[in-house]
Amino acid sequence: MTAATQTLPTDWRDFFALTKPRVMTLVIFTGICGLLAAPGTIHPVLGFTAILCIAMGAGGAAALNQWWEADLDAAMKRTAARPIPSGRLDPVSARDFGIGLSVGSVLLMGLAIGWLAAAILAGSIIYYSVVYTMWLKPRTPQNIVIGGGAGAFPPLIGWVAVTGEVTAMPILLFAIIFMWTPPHFWALALFVRLDYANAGIPMMPVVKGERSTRRQILVYSLLMLPIAVAPWWIGGTGALYGLTAFVLTGMFVVLAIPVSIRTATDEDRMVPEKRLFAFSIVYLFALFAALAVDAMLRQQGWM
Repeated sequence: MTAATQTLPTDWRDFFALTKPRVMTLVIFTGICGLLAAPGTIHPVLGFTAILCIAMGAGGAAALNQWWEADLDAAMKRTAARPIPSGRLDPVSARDFGIGLSVGSVLLMGLAIGWLAAAILAGSIIYYSVVYTMWLKPRTPQNIVIGGGAGAFPPLIGWVAVTGEVTAMPILLFAIIFMWTPPHFWALALFVRLDYANAGIPMMPVVKGERSTRRQILVYSLLMLPIAVAPWWIGGTGALYGLTAFVLTGMFVVLAIPVSIRTATDEDRMVPEKRLFAFSIVYLFALFAALAVDAMLRQQGWM
């Protein structure tokens, strides 16, 4: 194998980076869990196609987000190395790539799966790339609260791909991620606050201060508890999911308490905030894994 074949083309890697692959992992996973938890069956090829469309749509929206925010990304240490602000990729190519992925994902979803799922997918793309990115994020510290819906669509779409309808269960799955988003991102915003301030982005710690942000992290963490357990309460899941949701969300609240009551000092390493942020990612993966396993066990008659 020659050196030329060992090295991936730079353009390929940069276009892939536009899709925010780390975020994409969670999007794909929650979409799969929504699909597996839904009552009914779907042909494996169609199931794969539905998840592919969710991934394409999320990647297209992420590319449009990076295209629009290139100047802001250049001003932030955390994002300055992204393809557009670093100069490795021109903005027009990024924009066209994002539009192509977005439109293609909706059309494929509609033709292969159904137009209700396609409409929800289109709504999620517009929500993230237009409502959140272009309107909410630069204007209000509530950007994460309102914009939390952008990342909450995948399990709803996965469910609708199987059932063809929207019921209480997929709405609750949407609500779980919607309520999870503020404490997750505000924990991050606390230890990269200066980055957001330098870029002029009105994140909660920048506009309302750390004390208000810390209190709201705890409030949203507490509100997550009844919402996370609600699928069990309404009979949409079994006890495996219900107990897992109760324990995991309880742990989330326990980790949020020290974040909510402390005051950062100069040279503070923000250990509690970083711990909560890291656990919040594990939390969502584990919660939706429990949802999928619970559904599969019940479908097999083992619960």
